[in-house]
Amino acid sequence: MKKHLISDKKKRKLSLKYENKRIILKSIYHNSNLCKTTRWNASLLLTDYCYKNATKTRFVNRCIFTGRKGKFRQYYRFSRLIFLNLARNGLINGIRKSTW
Repeated sequence: MKKHLISDKKKRKLSLKYENKRIILKSIYHNSNLCKTTRWNASLLLTDYCYKNATKTRFVNRCIFTGRKGKFRQYYRFSRLIFLNLARNGLINGIRKSTW
């Protein structure tokens, strides 16, 4: 699991590194007031800067305790199982698990 967490962190770091360049090149490419050669060069540079792991679609949300990717609570950043354990023990403020 630790290997997956490290690789996901690298992907996020790489995406932040190239995010500004990608936004600028996309805005140049979509601007119809510019000449075609400028837009063409922007599209070529955009394909050069697009590393496979630098896109946001490659991110995987994982639990911060277990590294589990399925059944993930976005707001709390816990998996379902850890969330239930913490709620039962009363360690999450404002949430109380009902007991019979």
